[in-house]
Amino acid sequence: MNNLSALFDFWKQDPDTAPNFFAWRTTPARAAQTHPFPTDLPDALRAALSTRGIRSLYSHQLSAWTQTRAGKNIILATGTASGKTLSYNLPVLATMLQNSEARALYLFPTKALAQDQLSVISDQLSVLQKLITDHSSLVTGIYDGDTPQLHRPSIRKNARIILSNPDMLHTGILPHHANWAGFFTNLKFIIIDEAHTYRGVFGSHVANVIRRLKRVANFYGAKPQFILASATIGNPKELAEKLIEEEVELIDNDGSSRGERHFIIYNPPVTDAALGLRKSALLESVRLANHLLARDIQSVVFARTRRSVEIILTYLQGEAGIGKQVDKYTSTSVPMDEAKRNAQQELPITNYASRIRGYRSGYLPHQRREIEQGLRDGSVKTVVATNALELGIDIGGLGAAILVGYPGTIASARQQSGRAGRGDDPAVSVLVASPNPLDQFLAHHPEYFFGSSPEMALVNPNHLLILLEHLRCALFELPFQKGEGFGSISDELLDEYLEFLVANQESHFSDEKYYWMKDQYPAANISLRSASPQSFVLQATSDDGRPTTIGTVDGESAMWMIHPGAIYMHEAQQYFVQELNLENRVAQLVPVGLDYYTEAQRRSEIQVLSESAQAAVAGGLKVHGEIQVTTQVAGFRKIRWFTYETLGQEPLDLPPSELQTTGYWLSLSEETLAHLRDAGIWSNDPNDYGPDWQKIRVAVRKRDQFKCQVCGAAEADPSATLRAKQHDVHHKTPFRAFIQNGVVNREQANRLENLTTLCSSCHHKAEQNVRIRSGLGGLGFVLGNLAPLFLMCDPRDLGSFTDPAWSAVDGLPSVVLYDLIPAGIGFSQKLFEIHDELIQRAFELVNQCECEDGCPSCVGPGGENGVGGKAETLAILKELLS
Repeated sequence: MNNLSALFDFWKQDPDTAPNFFAWRTTPARAAQTHPFPTDLPDALRAALSTRGIRSLYSHQLSAWTQTRAGKNIILATGTASGKTLSYNLPVLATMLQNSEARALYLFPTKALAQDQLSVISDQLSVLQKLITDHSSLVTGIYDGDTPQLHRPSIRKNARIILSNPDMLHTGILPHHANWAGFFTNLKFIIIDEAHTYRGVFGSHVANVIRRLKRVANFYGAKPQFILASATIGNPKELAEKLIEEEVELIDNDGSSRGERHFIIYNPPVTDAALGLRKSALLESVRLANHLLARDIQSVVFARTRRSVEIILTYLQGEAGIGKQVDKYTSTSVPMDEAKRNAQQELPITNYASRIRGYRSGYLPHQRREIEQGLRDGSVKTVVATNALELGIDIGGLGAAILVGYPGTIASARQQSGRAGRGDDPAVSVLVASPNPLDQFLAHHPEYFFGSSPEMALVNPNHLLILLEHLRCALFELPFQKGEGFGSISDELLDEYLEFLVANQESHFSDEKYYWMKDQYPAANISLRSASPQSFVLQATSDDGRPTTIGTVDGESAMWMIHPGAIYMHEAQQYFVQELNLENRVAQLVPVGLDYYTEAQRRSEIQVLSESAQAAVAGGLKVHGEIQVTTQVAGFRKIRWFTYETLGQEPLDLPPSELQTTGYWLSLSEETLAHLRDAGIWSNDPNDYGPDWQKIRVAVRKRDQFKCQVCGAAEADPSATLRAKQHDVHHKTPFRAFIQNGVVNREQANRLENLTTLCSSCHHKAEQNVRIRSGLGGLGFVLGNLAPLFLMCDPRDLGSFTDPAWSAVDGLPSVVLYDLIPAGIGFSQKLFEIHDELIQRAFELVNQCECEDGCPSCVGPGGENGVGGKAETLAILKELLS
């Protein structure tokens, strides 16, 4: 029995583990589908492959060869470790053997991945080079931000294969294309690896960088062929064709062999059924990782954040992990064999302590290379990583992968789980669900992992703000001939944008050409990761007292990420924001080590600017259109790590920010409201405290001597008639708790002993504690958390807004989901289109949740002593499905 089988037997019998397996899917081993080398494969390549023990091609590798040799652009969408690298290397190398001047550009989303692929390609070329004495050297080089200035001229001149990334292409190659004339003149292939990462804002930027790349190549007389490689997503062909704006052939006939694979969805046990609370996903992942270590199974633990990586490492390496537990067994008088068996039930032997490593951004390149090599040679048994290891970095095949929480997209989940699997050996992947509604939905609907991916990678290259930025870059690189075209933009629209730049004194029109006329270098100020044209610079003080820039934050995020008093995380270091200079767009930070983080409290108002589509749906109306979101960060909370205890709240006085974007909104109909009111389960109508409420308010404040009964703050002017200058009167037991079957018992609710005087700050805290989450609030919570599943976007790409009487739609109760990107990127339009499925899935999630009245896994929690509104949310969802 191998180690993995032994572990499975233990898990299935362990009472702390077995009940928490919500799904266990086993995929049987698969034999390779191979074919002889194609007849037109050059002899040198054939010999080189044979030298490496490769004597046939997988079916998808042969398809890639056939299509590329026919001059077609292709996208490979096959599984992890299926041999995609060889699929695109073969046609490139064959062309270079036949044309000694041919060049190729390989683009990877990260510098680390380019470094890794350089070693792979160099290894392949070292064999090939020995066999081709009659051809020029196949020089390969990396050209990115880490490339020493001294080496760059030589790489530009001599390298036939350049490995880079979109950011360097954007800022360091295209603006200086004259230095690359020889390379661009002979450019035959452009390889775009990990194409599924180019989505949303980043993908829209990259699509425009590719427009500029094709334009420069065309200037030098080249028309390169594209080969893209992607993880499995819902629309690989569509994404590829949007990125390069040419026809693309899809190759997804994966012919690689694969050992038996196990995919387990593990849902931590419930600790409080009424509140829907579960054990920590992080700590349960540590426990399962220890089981793997005890059985000498090499594994990777994927965490979503850099902080989580460090916490898991601390648990695995610290005395709460290895040493303490092993000492318990080895210090007893039992025989060593029995001690080892006992230790295997929980934790690994002591010498594993040095074989557990972390892997994330912030580590130095040589540390990353050392860890990668340790994984390949087996000296590192467990690596705890962010998604930096999700991409195609060669770390060999591991026996197991643990995903601490759903990584955000099914494509990422499959990429991460694909890290488990060494050739034809069996492997296991475990997704440990967090309390997040997405995780809980997937725990109860495992078919999303095992069927076709529901996700669509969305890009919008013609997004106005992004497009204008790249038109500036393109103008800097080469003048625009009138009527020249730029991607899929019509000539008329392009002329309109170029005339705008002329009017803005950024361009000059002469002799039927548009010229760049400003001194500045536009690409340097444009981040490919943001649609915001203006960013805030983050400055800290170095050890020698000099100011140093540690990063930037886009304009839209600045108010809530780097407000005064915020805790900002950068490369696992906490920084306290001392000052935010809005005029100079600079934040002053100080490194700290505190036991809390901060969470901004935002208030939003939304105006509808225009409607582009609307349709009647069950229970109401769905609309898609353009909106303006006005947001003000009014304060922030200090929250203790691990316990999530609120340590305090601070007010802020910051100007509001405005975002013009696109949104999808759902408004309930009057008929639906009537049904809910008749059933006595609609809690969003304004509270009617009765005709004597003002007299009661004065009596309570007078009884309490016009002082806050929590902090003691006195009213500035007790005789003031304006409510804004008076303290609040708070119901200790919420007013809505006295509503039964639609009838309110005001006499009981407004008893003096149920009322107390609070200042506005203490009132806000008390309301959080006894908050009654409305059904509409619950609907907004579940829809906002579930929507990213269908959009392949980060939850932070979407905003949500609920209003029980939204003035923009004649006072109807509404939920709005909107793109948190200026002018929108297409997310809200997609939600408008999939409205029916979104509502159905939301109902399933809430209905199947085991909590009594709302929890973080469904409609969101009420306050500590509040009411969650689960029943009301379910009633609304039923109306929307009827």
